Amino acid sequence: MKTFAHNTIVVGSGAAALSAAERLNALGVDAAIVTEGMNRGTSRNTGSDKQTYYKLTLSGNVPDSPADMAADLFAGQCVDGDVALCEAALSTRAFLRLCELGVPFPVNRYGEFVGYKTDHDPRARATSAGPLTSRLMTGALERAVKARGVPVYDGYLAVRIVKDGHGAAAGVLALGPDGAFARFAARNVVWATGGPAGIYENTVYPAGHFGMSGAPLMAGALGRNLTEWQYGLASVHPRWNVSGTYMQVLPRFFSLDEAGQEHDFLQEAFKTPADCLLRVFLKGYEWPFDCRKAQASSAIDLLVHRETHEKKRRVFLDYRANPYGGELDFSILPTEAREYLENAGALFGKPIGRLLHMNAPAYELYRSKGVDLAREPLEIALCAQHNNGGIDVDLWWRTRVEGLYVAGEAACTHGVYRPGGSALNAGQVGSLRAAQHIARKGQGESRASDESVEKESFALAEAVLGGEDNVQSLIRQFEIRMSACAAALREEKGIRALLNDANLALENFADRVRVKEAAGLKAAFRLRDMLFAQRAYLFAMLDYLEHGGGSRGSALYIGREAGAPLGGVTQLIDCAGGVPRSVWREVHPLPEAGGFFENVWREYREDGGVR
Repeated sequence: MKTFAHNTIVVGSGAAALSAAERLNALGVDAAIVTEGMNRGTSRNTGSDKQTYYKLTLSGNVPDSPADMAADLFAGQCVDGDVALCEAALSTRAFLRLCELGVPFPVNRYGEFVGYKTDHDPRARATSAGPLTSRLMTGALERAVKARGVPVYDGYLAVRIVKDGHGAAAGVLALGPDGAFARFAARNVVWATGGPAGIYENTVYPAGHFGMSGAPLMAGALGRNLTEWQYGLASVHPRWNVSGTYMQVLPRFFSLDEAGQEHDFLQEAFKTPADCLLRVFLKGYEWPFDCRKAQASSAIDLLVHRETHEKKRRVFLDYRANPYGGELDFSILPTEAREYLENAGALFGKPIGRLLHMNAPAYELYRSKGVDLAREPLEIALCAQHNNGGIDVDLWWRTRVEGLYVAGEAACTHGVYRPGGSALNAGQVGSLRAAQHIARKGQGESRASDESVEKESFALAEAVLGGEDNVQSLIRQFEIRMSACAAALREEKGIRALLNDANLALENFADRVRVKEAAGLKAAFRLRDMLFAQRAYLFAMLDYLEHGGGSRGSALYIGREAGAPLGGVTQLIDCAGGVPRSVWREVHPLPEAGGFFENVWREYREDGGVR
């Protein structure tokens, strides 16, 4: 087994991981990146109609402050006030760093970073560098990392976090390109592997991204708000959000049954064309599924889910034909939709013509991925898009495991209703905070592992090697069931059954799972991580219901009313020992922003503000 040693190991290669590595190096910390693939991951391979970055207002005459922005983040429920204030206070610093690295966020002729309103945003704090904003961020940060000479161990899948004899993080155990184990000894670990995309079948996450949230849970970190996700309509091949203009041009929806028969299911569901068309149009603005809008725009999501999961049909968007066929009578459109299309000069023709007129890059994006919307329909589904929960961290993005930090989507710094685009800001702020804390408090040599994780992992590898490979079929089996009963629509009986089967699969893993050769071990360990995470997430959903929870955010619990009285508390899941249990506590309140300058300055001189 190869062994490498650094002060800090950063796991991941997305925007949060690269930012952490760059910041650590700039602060004089010996840091290295461990990643299964530099070109994989959500940051590099995903986007939307206008991918958003959320930050403090930097233009116009609308008053704004870190305290105001923190209050809006905190209003999303279940997010801690101290974390919200950190994300608000450092949003400008993180954003301007990206600008200096070359991310082309637009400015007006006076240099103002103009903005627009996004989901759950009372001010125009949002900005965008286009549909591939996160890819541009990743590219700029990767160039900065390379310029600094940060070591990158590419092709290594980190499968476990190792600890020393006192329970502190001592690095990671990984599987290399050849299927052999490697130990990366460290004093600190920054875990930035993105959200646990692998637990769902229907997902907007790119095909190369799976997430590895099971590893920090196995190491003793707490899960938090695991019940909270964001779901929305997305194409299946390629995986991409169909938000914004893709909906505002009013495409035709249809489903296809096993016999090849087309069904105009939206027309069957709504009383009038106006009712149907308004909801389709609003999906451009209100893309995430929201249980509060189940009778309004989110009715579209529910109908798509019913077609795919209950009726076992495939659902498509067709830009070659208008809804209800023939020419579209624009006079029947609700005022909001008609005026929007009129202002855009798009009261004509078919959806494809309107799309090309209003947003040609949106058409070209799909064509660059091998799909010509002018010639073929686009298959869609209701998909998982972002985990608003994750691993519990404090205001320095530390977990309860000494030396283990989590940044990016893997960390739980969002509430039930997060402003659109705040995830990109959270990843940059979290990586900066972790780097600052490590530079001040976490210097020194790597810790020695107690080797228990290594021995357990070696034994598991030996047990599953040999026989007919069945990993991919098991992964798919559990992903399909998760999407069916524990995604935007959640059904208690199905969740209980799946949790029971996930428990059995983990208990009998060594006897049940088989891979032909060492190269297949990565998939086997990914399956184990997925099952461990799935168990924690399913347990959290049931525990939430048992504590009186109901439909909220992007999840509709069948048979449960919305408006659960749990907004002021947060749910923590402890998986130490292998059996999940829950702890509930009140969220940390918003701190008083600012402070008396002389006192702050004195404290800053003493400890750099890191305490």
